[in-house]
Amino acid sequence: MSPRWMRTLLVSAFVAGLYGCEQPPAPAPAPEPPAAPAPGVPAKAPALDIAVLQAEAENVALTPSPAEMQAALAKAGIVHSLSDLVQTRKIDLDVENLDRVAVGTGVLVADVVLTVKAAPKEDLVARLQAIQHGMKQLGGGTDIDNTLTDIVNRIQNDAVSRDALVRELDELSGVMIPEIKYEKGERVVPLLQAGSWLEGASLVSTAVTNSGKFDAADALLKQPEVVSYFLNVVMVQGGAAPDEVIAKLVATLTSLQEITSKTTPLTEEDIKSIHEQTDAVLALL
Repeated sequence: MSPRWMRTLLVSAFVAGLYGCEQPPAPAPAPEPPAAPAPGVPAKAPALDIAVLQAEAENVALTPSPAEMQAALAKAGIVHSLSDLVQTRKIDLDVENLDRVAVGTGVLVADVVLTVKAAPKEDLVARLQAIQHGMKQLGGGTDIDNTLTDIVNRIQNDAVSRDALVRELDELSGVMIPEIKYEKGERVVPLLQAGSWLEGASLVSTAVTNSGKFDAADALLKQPEVVSYFLNVVMVQGGAAPDEVIAKLVATLTSLQEITSKTTPLTEEDIKSIHEQTDAVLALL
């Protein structure tokens, strides 16, 4: 398994590299986790420049590739289909907190890409229309809206194959990222990625648990630098005032940072904890 795939797994961005592709430059050192505040002292957002976060986000794809994700799990001896594990989620995207909208939309992006080959037409259309609504809330712009409308119309008219849709949805991030980051600020893109990561971590931990192959967990889930990156994203100043979802996300990331930073192999209990904690955030959306 390539270092590139291992780095991006927890971001739910599964890029080419499983099949012997050129290796990318080494990732920048992970940011230090925020120090625990003294008793009675309010926690402060880490002193991290948002430009640094965006520079890191530029190197991470927004949407996962289901073929590469499934292939990596198969290499680990896990044959469960992740598309079968995706739940039908009714995520509220009509909230004022745009951080929360970004996270929820990112979850839906992961769900669409992972189920595009097998989902019934009605389910696929409903997820895409929900993503379209979320992108409008985030100021996604006309290119994103027109592209999603075109995809939905072709699905409804049976005018596009599912294999072609996989390719199109993988490429759609090239439209999403440039428009959103200028409309609503640099913070939105990594929060979309955080939502996709949440769903990916939940599904992968479920697949590992169902297979009983806990010895494969380190290669698939033990990426503390990615957890640190997202923890800094959600805590950095300049975003919306934290609500219940974002507060829970911070608590979950803090716990997962501790779990994935262990020097010993991840245990069955660790994997179950990752699943339970990521699912707890998803349930609030």
